[in-house]
Amino acid sequence: MPGENLTRIEAQERAALVTTHEYDVVLDLTTGPETFRSTTTVRFSATEGASTFIDAITRTVHSVTLNGVELDPAEVSDGVRIRLESLQAENVLTVDADAIYTNTGEGLHRFVDPVDGEVYLYSQFEVPDSRRMFAVFEQPDLKARFRFTVTAPAHWAVVSNSPTPEPTDAGDGKKTWAFAPTAVISSYITALIAGPYESVHSELTSRDGRTIPLGVYARKSLAEYLDADYIFEKTREGFAFYEEKFDYAYPFEKYDQLFVPEFNAGAMENAGAITFTETYVFRSKVTDAIKERRVVTILHELAHMWFGDLVTMKWWNDLWLNESFAEYASTLATAEATEWHEAWTTFAAMEKSWAYKQDQLPSTHPIVATINDLEDVQVNFDGITYAKGASVLKQLVAWVGQDDFLAGVAQYFTKHAHSNTELKDLLVELEATSGRDLTDWSEKWLETAGVNTLRPEIAVDADGTITSFAVLQSAAADYPTIRPHRLAIGFYNLVDGRLVRDKRVELDVDGERTEVAELVGTKRPALVLLNDDDLAYAKIRLDEESLAAAVEHLSSIESPLARSLVWGAAWDATRDAETPASDYVRLVLGNIASETESTTIRTTLNQLVLAATSYVAPERQKQTSEEAASALWTLAQQAEAGSDAQFQFVKFFAALASTEEHVQAIAALRDGSTQLPGLTVDTDLAWELLIALVAGGAAGTAEIDAALAADNTANGGQFAAQARASIPTLEGKQAAWDSVFGSDALPNTIVRFTGMGFQRAADTSVLAAFVEPYFAALQEIWASRSYKIAEYLVSGMYPAPLANAELRDATRAWLDANPEPAALRRLVVENLAGVERALAAQARDAA
Repeated sequence: MPGENLTRIEAQERAALVTTHEYDVVLDLTTGPETFRSTTTVRFSATEGASTFIDAITRTVHSVTLNGVELDPAEVSDGVRIRLESLQAENVLTVDADAIYTNTGEGLHRFVDPVDGEVYLYSQFEVPDSRRMFAVFEQPDLKARFRFTVTAPAHWAVVSNSPTPEPTDAGDGKKTWAFAPTAVISSYITALIAGPYESVHSELTSRDGRTIPLGVYARKSLAEYLDADYIFEKTREGFAFYEEKFDYAYPFEKYDQLFVPEFNAGAMENAGAITFTETYVFRSKVTDAIKERRVVTILHELAHMWFGDLVTMKWWNDLWLNESFAEYASTLATAEATEWHEAWTTFAAMEKSWAYKQDQLPSTHPIVATINDLEDVQVNFDGITYAKGASVLKQLVAWVGQDDFLAGVAQYFTKHAHSNTELKDLLVELEATSGRDLTDWSEKWLETAGVNTLRPEIAVDADGTITSFAVLQSAAADYPTIRPHRLAIGFYNLVDGRLVRDKRVELDVDGERTEVAELVGTKRPALVLLNDDDLAYAKIRLDEESLAAAVEHLSSIESPLARSLVWGAAWDATRDAETPASDYVRLVLGNIASETESTTIRTTLNQLVLAATSYVAPERQKQTSEEAASALWTLAQQAEAGSDAQFQFVKFFAALASTEEHVQAIAALRDGSTQLPGLTVDTDLAWELLIALVAGGAAGTAEIDAALAADNTANGGQFAAQARASIPTLEGKQAAWDSVFGSDALPNTIVRFTGMGFQRAADTSVLAAFVEPYFAALQEIWASRSYKIAEYLVSGMYPAPLANAELRDATRAWLDANPEPAALRRLVVENLAGVERALAAQARDAA
């Protein structure tokens, strides 16, 4: 990432000098496989006589013309920025350049479909990558109108933010699409998607009477799996919900949703042209958790059309305003407007656990983060920005009331439409509608880091009547803030074999000790559950009697959300080395069969794998992992035929399988000699089973090649890369290492899947040889690769499964010797934190 950074100070200085009006961007996508022609004309006002720069990452700059004067590209351009001097009050700048296609998912990404050789393009510009497609003042507060004119092969579809026009013939099998100008938006939400995508179209009527065209797009080779009618249905439900709750009509002309290859994230909120990962085009069976997550993602991106696209943060320190609000609003909409009524349980199981994990890393930060430059924001798409922020908003809603909260949001949209804002602009509206002063709340929740722990202190008399009840609050030593919490306390008792809530109290908790007088005089229940209904953002602990009841009757807790909270409390205590990891493994294997919520199963089984392989005492890890895998295979055989639980038990059995018996069972399942009722071993599951066979030493390169020949698709290529990197020998791991460190030719998804396979090792000692090369490579990788590729290498190729003192010490030594760059250090610090937590958990388990 040499020379591509932009500091906040630079952005502030430029915004003080420049006001952008409109861009005319002319692109020719027919000039070859490496570069495309990009000619940008930008009209902007400026302080007369001032100097500034425009961003343009280019292969070659052919010409730069400022106010009719030709500038020498060799003098003013360095391939990243173009220097602009002696500006006038009103300016016209034209930059004619060759820009570069990427295979990293950043900028204008180019993909060749192995199925049919067709070329597909899509743009991904957040945070700073529209400058890879056209010359632009790359910062969110310099909004403008954008007019794109695109020449491409005649058989392609071309989609941007504005409705797609009828193309004109450009000769030689080409056509030109001249799009109308966009609304006033930030450059990072402009978009271009082009290629022979197939599409399905529909429409809806907005609250203001406009007809909004809808489109759903996918590659030709995936189109048969596209369930467009369902996607349209969820989109319509989201439109109706948001237009009512936000009291503001959809702010753009059309709404296209495009599933694109080799996408780094889940989706991107380009105005009116949302891009999604192809993971959400289901060519094989997926878990209900993934199905639900797709709905939440669809509604998350739709929420961004208002919060992020219509009203945009001034600088990236308020990125959380975009993402936290979209995460909160999409969960609310999923729960209230779709069939996924337990969305808040999913939120507790997945988003909250992500937030709590992130908030206990050394790299944690306030929700309103300090963002000094672009590298800072790149590493801040994390569990704080998304999940903690959304959790805190949920608590704020519980405190001020949902109606008042949404009324404040509606006023915010009306007042700041097509503008840029800061946190204070939202708080002003929320204070006006709720009548509450949010200054103290903002300081304690948004401007400080760390997660509090809440635990009950209960005293009872001889007959079990409560004589005192208090909620105790503590904070980590490094982040000592004691915060106000709005929460509920639930009392659960056994009724006909089920743990059922028969009392609920909602209150404000503040300070280190909060007395709950209204519970004095009541009978102590079997289970006391703090933060019932999951209103607050805090780790909870169960008192001794409640823990015993929860462990004994976890599967019989009636409420899925309450079960999720108990699962979460058990995992938090394990991660914090307060309870042995072996106990957590037994808890999961003894209760997971009766869990009904797919995301809870998925999250809990992921935690089971980590506990068994890294948190259990080293001398028992092999045995524990083998026993856990065997238990999962038994659960799969006992599960309801065709159920989501059966499917997940098989997948996690494959992930943990290590013994010869396990490998034989997987081979039989894959070749059909063993069958489970209701389970189809389809293409993707067959790959997962093959990866398990490879990792177990029962299959190798020949079997991988044969599977890829049968499934020569983008997905097949990714699975094949993971399988090859799973070969359990030193030679296999070295080949995987060389494929990603020795060359920068591989695309983003292949790099990521290679890391997944590399880190799979039943015998982790094979990874010890890579500790020294890993640290030796870090600085060069960070300097030479794009941000996303560097992140995949730094995180995905770290030999984390070793989880031993030697890896910890080597990581500390590198950090001691490398004070810069900060963003790279953050990733390494987070790697170290995982190892340190594993070592603490191992010590507790051995005690």
